Amino acid sequence: MKKISKDIENSIISLLDKGLSSRKIAVQLGVSHSTVMRECARLRPNAQKQKAGRPAKLTIADKRNIVRNLTSGKADTAVQLAKDLKGSAKIEISPDTVRRALKEAGLKAVTKKKKPCLKPRHIRQRLEFALRHQHWTVDDWKRVIWSDETKINRLGSDGRDWVWKKKTDYGLVDKEIKGTTKFGGGNLMFWGCMTAQGIGYGCRIDGRMNAELYTSILDDYLLPTIKYYKLKRNKLFFQQDGDSKHTSKAARKWLNDNKITILEWPPQSPDLNPIEHLWHHLKRRLANYKTEPRGILELWERVEAEWDKIPTDVCINLIESMPRRIEALLKAKGKNTKY
Repeated sequence: MKKISKDIENSIISLLDKGLSSRKIAVQLGVSHSTVMRECARLRPNAQKQKAGRPAKLTIADKRNIVRNLTSGKADTAVQLAKDLKGSAKIEISPDTVRRALKEAGLKAVTKKKKPCLKPRHIRQRLEFALRHQHWTVDDWKRVIWSDETKINRLGSDGRDWVWKKKTDYGLVDKEIKGTTKFGGGNLMFWGCMTAQGIGYGCRIDGRMNAELYTSILDDYLLPTIKYYKLKRNKLFFQQDGDSKHTSKAARKWLNDNKITILEWPPQSPDLNPIEHLWHHLKRRLANYKTEPRGILELWERVEAEWDKIPTDVCINLIESMPRRIEALLKAKGKNTKY
């Protein structure tokens, strides 16, 4: 092994201290790369080795700026952040690079949840409701009869259906296809109620719901529910949302005449109503059928059958979630919650 001169040795040390790579030093001094590596190990054993690969496009400050823009609401997606960097800092990077930086910072991508748009007055009313009921116990909430309407489609749901497929399955396989019809296949509207003793009576809504139809539903389905479970009207609350047909003069008069106390409900608050999750339960049961209903009549037959099968435990578990919903609403200061 040929020994290098003292001058070359000093030059290697000087260039190493300046931060040059071993390959650049070898080219500059006209020696082999192995010679530079050997001298580096002998003369600077504790020197930090440079990372292999292409240098990072983003500095630590750039990454902090990306996280700050995301958390402050200036941008929502990696694509938007990449465009912002190109415009403000003249940095050309891909959205994937931004995604890696966000993951390094402990952030993760989630799908946006559909929630009502809340105005300041909605937030205030929701928070006031939570404050009024923050000390209600589970037994208090079990005195409430919960009610609502929902739309049930004949062909599937309004959301996305997910399936798994093999990597070797090219193109669309049969199970990936969700059949549609030109005019959507039709749907029906359903009114139902729920108690701590179990589901109440439910009905199909024919035609446009108005105050007259709504009071007839209360007559034909709410009162029989109260009678069936032998509930004491002077000890129960009836929950309904703030829809105009629910708060009409005719509806208020009917409730007053029948001595039923309304649970004053804040606007834009489906996340507070446990019956919303009862609809999810019902629609999951309907989705388990292997064939689509041949028409609205068959769909209604299935709805009736599955509604009657809902166990009491499902209702109880949902109602028992109310203290947690109120707590979540207080923490959110009246804004949307995870429910």
